[in-house]
Amino acid sequence: MEIIILGTGCAKCKTTFDVVQSAVADSGIDATVSKEEDILEIVKYNIMSLPAVVVDGEVKIKGYVPTQEEVLKIITA
Repeated sequence: MEIIILGTGCAKCKTTFDVVQSAVADSGIDATVSKEEDILEIVKYNIMSLPAVVVDGEVKIKGYVPTQEEVLKIITA
């Protein structure tokens, strides 16, 4: 599983990255978590609000910092 956090480096984006990393660690799922801060790459996902969480190429969360429970629900579904 590949999880990408889209964001420009703001506090909310950094918090989202931390929440997702924690959720992945707690779940035991084999996933890579990375950040994408290049605005030209972010635009390719056709979203207007950040931060965003992309799981295996599909935008799952956008515009807010998710809770760990929300992330767990997405990655274990």
